[in-house]
Amino acid sequence: MNAPHDPPSRLAHLLTPAALAAQARAGALLIEVGCGTHAQYRAEHIPGARYLDTAALEAPPLFNKVPDADLLEVLLALGIRHDSTVLLYGRSTLAAARAAHLMLYAGVADVRLLDGGFAAWQAEGRSAAAGGEPPPRRANGFGAPFPGRPDYLVDMAGARALLARDDAVLASIRTWSEHTGVTSGYSYIRARGDIPGARWGRAGREGDVNSMSDYQDGNGCMLPAAVIETMWREQGIHRGLHTAFYCGTGWRASLAFFYAWVIGWPRISVYDGGWYEWSKALC
Repeated sequence: MNAPHDPPSRLAHLLTPAALAAQARAGALLIEVGCGTHAQYRAEHIPGARYLDTAALEAPPLFNKVPDADLLEVLLALGIRHDSTVLLYGRSTLAAARAAHLMLYAGVADVRLLDGGFAAWQAEGRSAAAGGEPPPRRANGFGAPFPGRPDYLVDMAGARALLARDDAVLASIRTWSEHTGVTSGYSYIRARGDIPGARWGRAGREGDVNSMSDYQDGNGCMLPAAVIETMWREQGIHRGLHTAFYCGTGWRASLAFFYAWVIGWPRISVYDGGWYEWSKALC
């Protein structure tokens, strides 16, 4: 049997402000994703955008994905089906990437992300709206099996299984100080260290778990694919492996996953529990 071809690049799913504006005018669903930032959304947002809080997507104490039935309800309430085109942006691109990954896991085939986030929109002097959300337009059904891509997410048992395989890798999307156990990176995660056997996939500035500066330029836009792939290859992470990205709780891993997805990597996942879940299990 011939080996399957790699999927094509999906770089068109990483949008400029002009592309996002054009696609929103054409009828795509536009959503601002935030974490406790509804007040900022009401003060100023991209015209036509609805608001989605990550609290609807992940739940304490570990901030893992909510149960599938709850995730499905969130999507249907937003009017999202499997065949919807969804445009996401955030004041934090990490929050938007968290939503993007879970929508892809759900089986939404066409998920797009504003490169550089709301700051990129503002930098071009584009108009903004204030006030509440547009009227809801609930979807009657998802229209396809749910979740459509369960392979895009692994639990702790799945992470352990990948560690035992020669054709798989866990990629730690954390700072060097987190990866080497100097700090946990989070005020609410006591344990320091990293998953034995994981490879360092890099992240961003030391001391800032919201930074992905190793992946982005000064404007918060994705670096060229070749730069990112070279960075990963130096750590033994390449597209020939099944790569499961993880971080502390999921946001940075979700952005690394989305970049790998748009580049066209064929076998990728997020280990949702990350270091928080793994370290809790050791206690």
